[in-house]
Amino acid sequence: MHFNPYGGPAALVAADLVNAGSASELLDGMVRNGMSIAALTDDEATRIAEWAHRLRPVFAADPSARPDLVNDLLSRAACRPSITTHDGKPPHLHYSAEDAGPVGRVRAYTAGGLAHLVCEAPDRLGICSREGCETAYVDTSRNGRRRFCSTRCATRVHVADHRARQLTA
Repeated sequence: MHFNPYGGPAALVAADLVNAGSASELLDGMVRNGMSIAALTDDEATRIAEWAHRLRPVFAADPSARPDLVNDLLSRAACRPSITTHDGKPPHLHYSAEDAGPVGRVRAYTAGGLAHLVCEAPDRLGICSREGCETAYVDTSRNGRRRFCSTRCATRVHVADHRARQLTA
């Protein structure tokens, strides 16, 4: 599924931040999904990790509860959209001021991305359904019926279910 620039890559950044276990994983998730952040200080990484803890409930919540959670994120991120041009790109929308710094940019970008996704497709966010896995994901599949963070987790559940059926048969 194709999303608008904020609902797609920004929501993927949000999922990557929720799943990150280290400062380098925080940065990797941002860069992988198109954010141009070269490095993070220890303080910036800590503040972004704290923000990621605020993002997790959006992925875990029932779709009907997501608007209130995202509205809280938007207010905390102090998002203020503006049109900008940089790096030879055509005019496009940013949700933070150019001087917001990495932490402000990440907060605004992820809150804005989740807002777009919650408005367009609120059922495309989730936490893996495999027991014991807490990985957040954005469902970009064509049919929008994803329940697991990866094929590996889905396979584990399906194999376990198959084996359980074989024992009772």
